[in-house]
Amino acid sequence: MQYAGFWIRVGAYLIDFVILFVLQFVILMIFGESVFDTGEASFSAETSSTSPIVNVVLLVLGVAYFAGLESSARQATPGKMALGLIVTDVNGGRISFLRALGRYFAKILSGMILFIGYIMVGFTERKQGLHDILASTLVVKGQPGMVGVDPDVFA
Repeated sequence: MQYAGFWIRVGAYLIDFVILFVLQFVILMIFGESVFDTGEASFSAETSSTSPIVNVVLLVLGVAYFAGLESSARQATPGKMALGLIVTDVNGGRISFLRALGRYFAKILSGMILFIGYIMVGFTERKQGLHDILASTLVVKGQPGMVGVDPDVFA
């Protein structure tokens, strides 16, 4: 298996970021939320103009996008697919939705510690970030079915 390094994974994330930004923009417009706040910048939760329902919808969107797509038959988000990457378990098999969900929330921990959990990708033997290690996953170069992936991927 050829493991995906730090910079190619950053590139994949940037593609996914743009896609998610557009989807979130559309959702905010549908809910009639202010997309561009022209008021004073504030980080207080009390002055947040986004309703709790919209926040839940945006969280579900993020979970569905990352965990749903990485556990799907394609084993990748559009950003990863564009760069020829897939997410596997440590044996090269397709991951379950629950493992992908755990990986998604473990990314919070990877970011909370000064992004060291992400930077680890550049320094570990199998190019794993903290979230990959916690979820027992790998990001590898290849296509579903071509890197020791579960033969039932396309079933």
